[in-house]
Amino acid sequence: MREIWILGATGRTGRSIAALLAAEGEPLVLVGRDAGRLGAAAGAVTAAGGTARTVVAGSVEETAAALRRETPAVVVNTIGPFAETAPPIVRACPPGTHYVDLTNELRSVTATLDLHGAAVAAGQTLVAGAGFGVLATESVVLRLCGGRPPAERVRVDALAAVGTEPGLMGYALAAALVDGVAAGGGRYADGRFVRARLGGDVERFALPDGTAVSSGSVPSGELEAARRASGADSVVAASGAIPTGRAVRAVLPLASLLLARPVLGRAAKRRLARVKLPERPAAREFSWARARVGWADGSVREGWLRAGDGMDFTAAVAAETAGRLARGEGRAGAFTPGALFGAGLAESAGGSFVMPSGVS
Repeated sequence: MREIWILGATGRTGRSIAALLAAEGEPLVLVGRDAGRLGAAAGAVTAAGGTARTVVAGSVEETAAALRRETPAVVVNTIGPFAETAPPIVRACPPGTHYVDLTNELRSVTATLDLHGAAVAAGQTLVAGAGFGVLATESVVLRLCGGRPPAERVRVDALAAVGTEPGLMGYALAAALVDGVAAGGGRYADGRFVRARLGGDVERFALPDGTAVSSGSVPSGELEAARRASGADSVVAASGAIPTGRAVRAVLPLASLLLARPVLGRAAKRRLARVKLPERPAAREFSWARARVGWADGSVREGWLRAGDGMDFTAAVAAETAGRLARGEGRAGAFTPGALFGAGLAESAGGSFVMPSGVS
């Protein structure tokens, strides 16, 4: 069947993806733990003229079992931390079933990309990082590097503007934050991944709209995507979400060491998961992604992608990717979203490029 399964369908991003796909007439299966919330989500889809059924699954293991019993066209995984959820979900996808997730975790992105050969053999497409995290900066690198030889060095900066809904942080987000700090810093130097200070490489610069922002390094999935898109041996990935104040950056290495201990890490995740988040609008009108690329001949190019709310852009990327795969527009293998569908995918999701002259 051509059904698209959305895992974590009652969350903010899952609901948005469902609405976008339903508007395109895609038949949906909404998967989650709470039957009542799933029913409400399915009701919203049908009220808007779409088609949806529900599958209640209380764990990743139950979700995997449901996938093995059926043959979805596409599985969209919105459940983090993806380093934990992606491997069993990918393994459970039957041959010919495509997989899309929203990860920006370096470990998860590289693990999925390493499955390229297996995906080709199974006739599957695996897409890691179908969201603002990965695609936004990757798409800028692809535009800047188009028609050029492999780059020598790259820096990408992700500057998402995200409004929050009221409610608990939840385990998935808490685990992603804790695991990110516990993993510590890193970058590519001379073609090798090397350890570096988390939150280092701080830069303060102006956005195209004139707003001043700061960004510090973090080894996200964007690091690997930028390396592959540019061919560069030296790559830094940075984020506006990482604290850049000297006092906070000074304690990050100690925090990494402590949170890497399983007992402390688990305790921190449980505590953060219970934090209540207020409803809050995004701090800026637009999300921005920047890439600065340098070549051996001394030439440098810098470009930008502008998008709206980062979570809305993520939902649009995931829905566009899943819809294309359901229509048979992909190819077998494991990819980042830009590597599969090109930089234009970001424009299809509502982004717009701000590029130097001579770059199409």
